[in-house]
Amino acid sequence: MDEGLYVRFQSTVRNDRGYFTGVFGLVNGLARDGKLTAEQERFRRANNDWYNAAYPDPSSVDPTVYDRELHPGAAAWFKSTSRDLIKRVDGYLEILAVHGIGCRMMRSSDPGRILYEDEYQIVVVPHKPGPDQPSSATTRDA
Repeated sequence: MDEGLYVRFQSTVRNDRGYFTGVFGLVNGLARDGKLTAEQERFRRANNDWYNAAYPDPSSVDPTVYDRELHPGAAAWFKSTSRDLIKRVDGYLEILAVHGIGCRMMRSSDPGRILYEDEYQIVVVPHKPGPDQPSSATTRDA
């Protein structure tokens, strides 16, 4: 992971608000819509619980960090050094692939204006995006 300091897994198409939904939001959306198998739901719940225990929730530190009016498009990025957190994403990517939902890995040394930072992640308001991706980011299909 030498290309960029930060890593994000996100949808390949923009959502209704014009942003790219992150990998967890995509899988949680499938769960909300009742589309996961029992095994996929067990994976999602166990791993969401693991992530919640493994690193801080930015919105518990700053309740406004994901406020759509204050910080439109705010998105979390892993620090590339958070390898234990990043490697668990594979199971989420497998679920998305089974459901035909595109997800790609983004890498950037400057994904946007930093709103929050801890030792594992940052939350940023992205720079003005291009038609398909944030500026100054490289992509790779996940």
